[in-house]
Amino acid sequence: MSSTESVGGTEHTGSTAGHSARTVINGGISFWYAQQGLPSPREPLPSDAAADVVIVGGGFTGLWTAYYLKKAAPFLRITVLEQKFCGYGASGRNGGWLYNGIAGRDRHARVHGHEAAVRLQKAMNETVAEVVRVAEVEGIDADIHQGGVLEVACTPAQLARLKAFHEAELSFGEKDRELYGARETAERVRAADAVGSTWTPHGARLNPVKLVQGLAKAVEALGVTIHESTPVTEIRPKHAVTPYGTVRAPYVLRCTEGFTASLKGHRRTWLPMNSSMIATEPLTAEQWESVGWEGREALGDMAHAYMYAQRTADGRIALGGRGVPYRFGSRTDNDGRTQPATIEALRALLLRLFPQLTGVEVAHAWSGVLGVPRDWCATVTLDRSTGLGWAGGYVGSGVATTNLAARTLCDLIQQDSGQSGATELTALPWVGHKVRKWEPEPLRWIGVHGMYATYRAADRREQGTQAAQSSRLARIADRVAGR
Repeated sequence: MSSTESVGGTEHTGSTAGHSARTVINGGISFWYAQQGLPSPREPLPSDAAADVVIVGGGFTGLWTAYYLKKAAPFLRITVLEQKFCGYGASGRNGGWLYNGIAGRDRHARVHGHEAAVRLQKAMNETVAEVVRVAEVEGIDADIHQGGVLEVACTPAQLARLKAFHEAELSFGEKDRELYGARETAERVRAADAVGSTWTPHGARLNPVKLVQGLAKAVEALGVTIHESTPVTEIRPKHAVTPYGTVRAPYVLRCTEGFTASLKGHRRTWLPMNSSMIATEPLTAEQWESVGWEGREALGDMAHAYMYAQRTADGRIALGGRGVPYRFGSRTDNDGRTQPATIEALRALLLRLFPQLTGVEVAHAWSGVLGVPRDWCATVTLDRSTGLGWAGGYVGSGVATTNLAARTLCDLIQQDSGQSGATELTALPWVGHKVRKWEPEPLRWIGVHGMYATYRAADRREQGTQAAQSSRLARIADRVAGR
């Protein structure tokens, strides 16, 4: 049983659960900002303005789009409008997984055919290398380490899912993926009860704030105008409306991901799903020896309520998962503060994975929101009749997918404006994908909370029974989710 007292963004937690009293920094945007410090604010929009392209949202999607558009057509007047500061949202709060996963690939295979989905996966594989390339070209030191992605199974049911997942990835053209047994997995990372794993080279760990801040500086150096502290309240053809004035442009691009619901008319477009993280204190050399993880792979598991983790550049473990999955009415958090119960749950998850780290302190905890479409499929669209475009719905896989989305938006605008023709990217199956809206409240809140409660119950049942089949509860949750 623990007691918690909140003091100015810091949780002072005492516990009888076998670990010492500790001080946890809670919120403050994210651990990555605690390391880097908050950026110097850019000026807000002073008044009405005009541009060739206005981009709403200063996260990875918006900044990558501005970058590629300006590179392709230096004469374009491009304005980015950001409600807080660049990287305030998911781009500055994520787990730092640069990897080749994309939300909705299997659905696209069913709708458009297997080969179309293979092309989409190939583009994602190449995107990981593209992000690394641009970071090198632009001199952005984002602590990138290309160790790939290792996903482990810790129960018989997880192992069955892992093997099926591995075979599916091979069928989508990922021939360089490898499957490991328990011994080979332990040689990479000594996770408790790990009975197998799958590894792909198409992944890297990074510091997302270093990347997003470096990208913002690179975009400005190209001549793109960025206005921060400028919330956009409404998007309509050729207009982005803010409290300080309206920016008019032939193309208006919505790149707002988990904050999309705050825009007029978009309350039910994408659901802002919460994800929470903790970062430990730096581990000692002896502790790292007990864990292994020398390859510094991005690390995940095959649980239904999955976890994601990385070994940071300064020797910590940053680990995330679901806490409170959704706030009523599509509300978002205030600067990343996280419920104490969620911090304790993530710490318990860390120790279940690495029991040899009992006594390791949690130094920081934070939360953020990601964008979830009703069918869990990411999409890129440009409406040629209105000039309105958007990209997002990455369902937590956005660090790399934002780059592919931005290059695709760039090609769509180039095609529409007559600067180029169709490209391989404009022909990918996620382009123009249509998604129905989420249910109104309270159905939305009930459905999401019920779904994740069922996933967690499925994980507990699988751990308890050690059955080789996935729990039926997970299939029920899948149906509720619409996956």
